[in-house]
Amino acid sequence: MSDRWERILDQKPIALEQHVLDEAARLLLVDLRRWPLPIDEIDPLTGDGVAELLAPDAPPPSPAVLPVALRLVRWELERDHAAYDDHMRNRRYLELGVPEQERPLLLLVSRWVLEQLLSLSEATQGRVSRRALLGVVERLERGVAVPSGPA
Repeated sequence: MSDRWERILDQKPIALEQHVLDEAARLLLVDLRRWPLPIDEIDPLTGDGVAELLAPDAPPPSPAVLPVALRLVRWELERDHAAYDDHMRNRRYLELGVPEQERPLLLLVSRWVLEQLLSLSEATQGRVSRRALLGVVERLERGVAVPSGPA
């Protein structure tokens, strides 16, 4: 048998949950690198202003938005409401390079990511825990830190 196939056979198998989390992070990262985000439906009563952020000709968020949005998602999953509230109330995102006019984009991206993660947990009937979802957030944080090629 060739060395190539022996190396494959010698690799440690990946647990199914690990594979699902890796794949979820990969797919979410693809969506985050494209603009607009894939959103199926916007409630006309509560989504006022969101539609214009997601218009095909709407500018994508600045590079600072994604890491800060993922920080907000992390705090939501950890249920660290004090950190989240402090960050938004005191506009700490400004210190991290997110301009005030991009605050709606910041909130939109963080809510979108959170909803995607919670829907993954729901689809698996809770077998993917919040702790596991935090692992997806870590993968996304690493992914947005790496410059991407054309999407």
